[in-house]
Amino acid sequence: MTSASPSASASDAPLHVLGALALELKGDAAVNRSALSRQDAGTLSEKIARDLAGFAKDTAALDLITVGAHYDPVELLRPGWPLHRELDDLAARAPRERGAEQAGRVIAFGAHDERLPGTLTPSPDYAGGPLRLVPFALSGAPELVARVGEILESSLLERGMAGADTALAAQEAFGLQVEHARYLTVHDLTAMMAMQYDHAGLGPLWPLLETALLQPEGEQWLDAPPEPLVHYADGEARIALFSPAAWHERYAPEAPCGTEECREKLNRRYQHFEARLKQIAAVLGAHGVPVTFVHCDGAPEPGQL
Repeated sequence: MTSASPSASASDAPLHVLGALALELKGDAAVNRSALSRQDAGTLSEKIARDLAGFAKDTAALDLITVGAHYDPVELLRPGWPLHRELDDLAARAPRERGAEQAGRVIAFGAHDERLPGTLTPSPDYAGGPLRLVPFALSGAPELVARVGEILESSLLERGMAGADTALAAQEAFGLQVEHARYLTVHDLTAMMAMQYDHAGLGPLWPLLETALLQPEGEQWLDAPPEPLVHYADGEARIALFSPAAWHERYAPEAPCGTEECREKLNRRYQHFEARLKQIAAVLGAHGVPVTFVHCDGAPEPGQL
């Protein structure tokens, strides 16, 4: 994906290509390290730079910015791409050779005294997943960024396998077992996660989450009973927190139950609804979407959600 700076207008040329080296891990094999030393991060980044130049030769004229660390997809797929933005902010402080505005640098951040700079430390809350991502950003002349971005967007999903030595280097450096290693733009990753969420039963939530990721200034509803009612607008998700009576009116408007069996069935449905509401709130929170619960004793008033 190509992206403009937060203050840039939509008509501005893209400033970055955002992506990741995706490491699909074998089974439940242990992961020994989540972050690499500066030297090891630099070694891996050189291989990443070589691989990307093989897909689009003009990437060699762009700065590659990456980090010797791996993350869960939810840590990358957040509104505003904060992890990639942190890479870019740190790279902006990296010195250039005096009197030179060189493109084609490889800037790799690694750990010093087992600590990564800025906010690059992977969260232990999301460790252990089967897909781990080493993020990268390409930056440079806008026309080159646009050209490279177009090529990578159209090619990586189908033929973006990493070099065998790159996969081996990542496996040895991080101390993990790699089943497959490939490159993805963040658009590719978004499409992949949409399919995974659909398979996991979270398909109804995806349009709202996709709006938060790709159009954070946009608006989207999840309004599909028996799902919770969620409204994304102004950069946050507002979730209706129905009282039992209001839930009954919206989700179970059939005639009142007169038997204990019927009441127990309704109670189970309400408990399932509450569990689903908590699940959706947790997924949104993991993706960095602020969540606000709005108490509703009846149908939400206009503007309440």
